[in-house]
Amino acid sequence: MDIAQTSSGKTHRDENFPVASFLIAPRHRAPILAFYDFVRAADDIADHPTLSPQEKLDLLDALDAALIGDAEEDAPVARRLRETCRERRLDPQHARDLITAFKRDVTQLRYRDWDDLIDYCRYSAMPVGRFVCDLHGENPGRVWPANDALCAALQIINHLQDCGKDYRNLDRVYLPQDALAAHGATVEMLGQESAPPPLLATIRDLNEKTGRLLAQSRPFADLIDDTRLAMEVGAIQTLAEQLVARLAGADPLRDKVHDGKFSFALKGAAGALGALLRRISRPRRADSEALPNARPRTRQ
Repeated sequence: MDIAQTSSGKTHRDENFPVASFLIAPRHRAPILAFYDFVRAADDIADHPTLSPQEKLDLLDALDAALIGDAEEDAPVARRLRETCRERRLDPQHARDLITAFKRDVTQLRYRDWDDLIDYCRYSAMPVGRFVCDLHGENPGRVWPANDALCAALQIINHLQDCGKDYRNLDRVYLPQDALAAHGATVEMLGQESAPPPLLATIRDLNEKTGRLLAQSRPFADLIDDTRLAMEVGAIQTLAEQLVARLAGADPLRDKVHDGKFSFALKGAAGALGALLRRISRPRRADSEALPNARPRTRQ
């Protein structure tokens, strides 16, 4: 099976958060989508239902080699991103970091503690925002810490709302083992139709920690130079906070956590407008106020 045959058919329109929306300047949308398509291809390989672990790792290695122009057979998604990175003078390492994360999805099915989970997010989520910020010419020292907190929060929100599905379909458990043990929960509880109290307590605990990450990322939009990107980040921050609020009272094994598309769009628009109004009403935060402690803390 080659890389193209592993496609799930999902696109950026199927994601839980905006990807290259109309808020982003048109000249930046194609590079973001090239990055997304590459990542989507790698994700589909890692999640493929019939490939063996070794087949998945071999295909991920082939995709990585194609990205850096070192493959016998080129892959269209890799070629597009490789050319994009060359034209825009962008580092392909962000995409290669995601390959590392997807390999980990194949080889590591359990996570020891919060530190272990955040380390996974360092490869699975943070590079996405870093790529977008680099594409816009943002200052890494100013925006990366807040970006990393937001991206980690988005990743963990997905883990929490999909915890049952991840366990049943892929035998992956992103809920840290020490958090489960602390509340007397077991991995097997994830296979039930509704979460027993110990599992629900674990989810609440992790959701509270995710809320702290969002508190760290809240200044992100105000640190960004590009107004349209700031509005996109404002929308994403608002949507993430809404989901954390919902997870505080929902059972993700039983309840639908995400809103419908209309409500999703409305809340995102409110977040984008809020970022714009703050920009109009007061000066953007200075570099010296860039919250040096905003990088996601590994000890919670």
